[in-house]
Amino acid sequence: MNKPVPESETKSAQRLGLIDCDIHPVQRTPKDLFPYLPARWREHAETFGGHLCQGVSGQLPFPRMMAAGMRADSYPDGGGPPGSDLALMQRQHLDLNGCDIGMLVVLGRAGMDERNLEYGAALAHAANDWQLHDWVAKDKRLQAGIVVPQEHPAFAAREIDARAAEHEAFRQVIISPRSSEPLGRRKYWPIYEAIARNNLILGLHPAGSSGGHATSGTGWGTYYMQEHYAFGTGMVGNVVSLIIEGVFEEFPGLKVAMIESGFSWAPSLGWRMDKQWQRSRKETPHLKRPPSEYLRQHFWFCTQPMEEPEDPAHLHDIIGWIGWDRMMFSSDYPHWDYDDPRVALNFKMTPAQRAGILRDNAQALYRLP
Repeated sequence: MNKPVPESETKSAQRLGLIDCDIHPVQRTPKDLFPYLPARWREHAETFGGHLCQGVSGQLPFPRMMAAGMRADSYPDGGGPPGSDLALMQRQHLDLNGCDIGMLVVLGRAGMDERNLEYGAALAHAANDWQLHDWVAKDKRLQAGIVVPQEHPAFAAREIDARAAEHEAFRQVIISPRSSEPLGRRKYWPIYEAIARNNLILGLHPAGSSGGHATSGTGWGTYYMQEHYAFGTGMVGNVVSLIIEGVFEEFPGLKVAMIESGFSWAPSLGWRMDKQWQRSRKETPHLKRPPSEYLRQHFWFCTQPMEEPEDPAHLHDIIGWIGWDRMMFSSDYPHWDYDDPRVALNFKMTPAQRAGILRDNAQALYRLP
């Protein structure tokens, strides 16, 4: 007897016409990548496995409440983890919410946190093939993010060039902000050069990989709540690094999408950087403008996780500083803190501002049809 479809998946779809900037496809098993891996690396995967930068990278270092951090209703009936079933994703999110375009952000098994750089490169290459053939080819609403191991910049640049020429569905490049060094360091600049010359977007997403460091400057937290909070604070360090170390002076066309890291911290960070820059400008003569100007010109922010102050007017102040044209909707499907687009943006705004967040800003940034 067929299992009845939950009412939440049969409601009439609202034609929101939205662009979702954070949808997570997940491999059903590690062998999902085997069709795209050379025989050498398939054997390596089965014989040796990964050699990760941080010992619990492939596990859950914190008790993520129920369902391993996923929506309890997002487990496919046929088995496999949430995010591994396209048909379920379509019913629960794409079709139900009238999602015209979904930006894929791969979690796990993408080579970002491999110590064996060649194996990491092979995994990243396979994950990009997997996105294209197992997801984009089956639903034209989905757009892919080129995953590259940030610790192997030479391979990353080649992969970016090849993928950008291969298919227009590759709209951005996903690297791990939990890198071995701050992302502004020159070792990573070949990646930014490749992104800029291919007119792609740099996407930073805090979860899914680790460079071996704890998630906070004071070490590992005790509870998952601390881990989740560190998504934002960890991003702050890399934003400062990218700006202060001169990445945007070297690559003035580089644009960065901040995914799943919040946004309320941006104004105070801009103010603080500007104050320090006024007093220490001689140390950074390569910066031609106040740091906050780079922040507002080169960074876009996704809504999830949405900060919800008691007074909604505070959100207006924050977004007003960032720029209403810099905010983009994201759901984080299929995680437990998924933001339903029908209720997430429940604060007062103009129709143009709402349309910008739901669709227009992402459409312009990613040059989407």
